[in-house]
Amino acid sequence: MFSKKEYKTRLNRTKQGMLQHGVEVLVLSNPSNMCYITGYNAWSFYVHQAVIVFIDEKEPLWIGRGMDAKGAELTTWMKPENILHYPDDYVQSSIKHPFDYIAEVLLERGKGDRKIGVELDAFYYTGKCHERMLIGLPEAELKDTGRLVGWVRLIKSDKEISYMRKAAYIVEQAMQAAYDRIDVGVRENDVAAAIYNAQIYGSDTFGGDYPSIVPMLPTGEQTGSPHLTWTDQRYKKGDLVTIEIAGAYRRYNVPMARTVSLGKAEDRVLDVGKVVLEGIEETLAFIKPGHTAAEVSSVWTNVIAKYGYEKESRVGYSIGLSYPPDWGEHTISFRKNDNSILEPNMVFHFMPGMWYEDFGVSITESILVTETGIERLTSFDREIYAKEVE
Repeated sequence: MFSKKEYKTRLNRTKQGMLQHGVEVLVLSNPSNMCYITGYNAWSFYVHQAVIVFIDEKEPLWIGRGMDAKGAELTTWMKPENILHYPDDYVQSSIKHPFDYIAEVLLERGKGDRKIGVELDAFYYTGKCHERMLIGLPEAELKDTGRLVGWVRLIKSDKEISYMRKAAYIVEQAMQAAYDRIDVGVRENDVAAAIYNAQIYGSDTFGGDYPSIVPMLPTGEQTGSPHLTWTDQRYKKGDLVTIEIAGAYRRYNVPMARTVSLGKAEDRVLDVGKVVLEGIEETLAFIKPGHTAAEVSSVWTNVIAKYGYEKESRVGYSIGLSYPPDWGEHTISFRKNDNSILEPNMVFHFMPGMWYEDFGVSITESILVTETGIERLTSFDREIYAKEVE
C-alpha cells in the first residue's frame, strides 16, 4: 500500500520511540500497528500473531499462523526469511500457546535477556499472552510500552491523507444511502444493508474497505445510548434516529454521525441540535497547530455552557489506519487535562454527541489539522434531517 521507503521511515520512528521507552525489542499485537509497520493486511487477528521490531536489526519479524504466512508474504515489504509461522496445533490449544512459540523465537535469536516492550492494553494481547511471555522469557524484562506505535501514527503522510480523503467520500455516499432508504415502514436492517452496500461499493473508480465498526443506528429512546446497532423492527412516524458510520479505504477509516427525524423533530431535539451546531462551528474555527487537545475541549464546553448544557465525555479523538473493534488510534482525545499539542497532518473525529435519558443528538466531523487551521474531510450537511412522511 506504501513505498518501502515510507515503511522504513515508520520503522525508524518506532525505533526512536523504543529508545525513549528503554526497550530493545518491541512485540506488537495490535493489528493496526502490525499493518502500519509491515503492510500486513488480513482478517487473521482472531488468532494470536505478532510483529517484532528489534532496535539493532533492519527488518522486523512477522509471526503468525501457518496458513496466514503466505498472506504475510503477499502484503508485507519484508524478506521471506523474516516471516515465521507456528504449527496449527498451537491454535486454541489447552496445551500450547502461540506466545510460547514467540518466546522460543526470541530465545533462539539471543533476545531472552533483553528489555522487551509489549502492548499490555491492546485488544489482542491477552492476559494469557503475557503469562506465556513471562514463563517463556524468565530472564527478560517485559515493559508496557503503551501506545508507542499509536503515537508514531499520529502524523499522517501525504499518501495516508489521500486514502482518508477517499474514505471521506465513501462515508458521504453511505450516509446519503441511509437518508435515501430510511422511511416509515422500512426495517432498520434494510437501512444497515444500504449503508453496507455503499461502504463496500465505494465509487466507480475506487472500492471501499470494511470499516472497523459496524453501523450504529439507535432509534427512538435508544438514541440516548450511542453504541446500539440495529434490529429488524420497522420505523414509525416520529422516530428519531442517530446514524454513526465510517467510510474505509485500504484500512483508513473516516467516521461521521448525523441525526434523522421521521417527520418534524421534537423541540427539545431541535434545541440541542442548535447548540451542537454552534459548538461545532466555534470549536472547529479554533483548532490549529499549537493548540492543545484540552484547549479544544474547553472551547466546546464554554459554548454549550452558555445554554445550560454540559457533556462529561470527550469530544473527539485521533483516527487513521484501524482494524475492528475500533477506528480510533487511542492517543489524543479532546478532553480536559489532555495537553497533547496539535500538529499539521493529524486527523481527528470531532464528535460532540449529546445523550440524555430518552433521546440523543449525534452530529460529528472528521477533520485534518493543516498549517493554519483545519480541513473538513466531508461536506455533508450537518442539520438534523427531517424526512417528510405521510
